[in-house]
Amino acid sequence: MTSKERAYLRGLANTMEPIFQIGKTGISDNLVKQLDDALEARELIKISVLETAPDSAKSLSLEIAQSTNSAVVQVIGNKITLFRKRQKKSKFEIIK
Repeated sequence: MTSKERAYLRGLANTMEPIFQIGKTGISDNLVKQLDDALEARELIKISVLETAPDSAKSLSLEIAQSTNSAVVQVIGNKITLFRKRQKKSKFEIIK
């Protein structure tokens, strides 16, 4: 993902609210499945990492991105933004 694409997605995600929270249980198989489904439906999602989480938001973002085959758009404080383009009928037009 280029910096231009990342900047475009950051702008779109700026007004989004987090739809998932990661707490003291960390990343479970069920959470990964739900994140995978949400990425397929929305393509761009935001996740909130609570203070009780076992790891930092940065390390959790890399682990989630790897397990869901998505790209980390940004990690700011305790918020993670992920993107995965849909196979068919993507609603995001990535500028190149």
